[in-house]
Amino acid sequence: MTNEGEPTLHVNRWGDDSAPARGGHGADRDPCPCFSQSGPRPRARVGFHGEQQDTSAPGWQRLLELVDEAAEDGREEFRPLTGLSAEERRQVVTLPPSIAKLTAVRHLVLYGSDLVRIPPEIGAMSGLEQFSPYTSYRLHWFPYEITRCRKLTRSTVSTRALFGNYKLRPPFPRLRPPQDFTAADQAHLDPRRWGATAVHRCSVCDRPIAQRALHQAWISLRVATDVLPLLVNACSPECVDALPEGHEDYITTPHTGGHVDQPPADWD
Repeated sequence: MTNEGEPTLHVNRWGDDSAPARGGHGADRDPCPCFSQSGPRPRARVGFHGEQQDTSAPGWQRLLELVDEAAEDGREEFRPLTGLSAEERRQVVTLPPSIAKLTAVRHLVLYGSDLVRIPPEIGAMSGLEQFSPYTSYRLHWFPYEITRCRKLTRSTVSTRALFGNYKLRPPFPRLRPPQDFTAADQAHLDPRRWGATAVHRCSVCDRPIAQRALHQAWISLRVATDVLPLLVNACSPECVDALPEGHEDYITTPHTGGHVDQPPADWD
């Protein structure tokens, strides 16, 4: 029995992921041809990963169970990928919206994942203090909603895999002009075009985007330990204008990607 008032730390029950899945950056992970992460080889264009999550896959179904279990027992550290086999890890390209229930989680560990996107619901993880997606080499950007995690102070991100990173300055995907969507359209987006499969609420004001045009923008901000490229899905030009100034070593204003001037790479 624990003493009242003392925080309870629920240890992960499904192993340890202090090392990547068997085979590391090889056979047990899908390759990422988006841009070189080992040297300054600029590309004229990059794009979003277009993989859709197969919600019937065993890995996805198991992940849903793990999220529910973590929400129920209130654990403070969540390492969901350790509950999956190497093959099941490859079946998971995003996290479920149900991560919004993980308000007690202080440390989210996604080491060595095959993820290509993080859902905006991460912004509801109000207790998050540390975020560790290290060696998730297909994660090139993050949702602006992660800035809602006010307690987040530590992160471990493979920064050379990020759009616009200061070492290599790979380009950002060109975003599409503002577009009106029906509610049905918003729930069935092509991630290769929009970076997401669904957009329901404004990244900035959190109002529903229904019956408003979707305005997308990139902004690079320091989030915890790292400067991250953040994708903003805004409901209006006013919400885009309300974004904070970007990090001084990056493009400091919101932009739409493509052929934009970036500071010189700091390759060494």
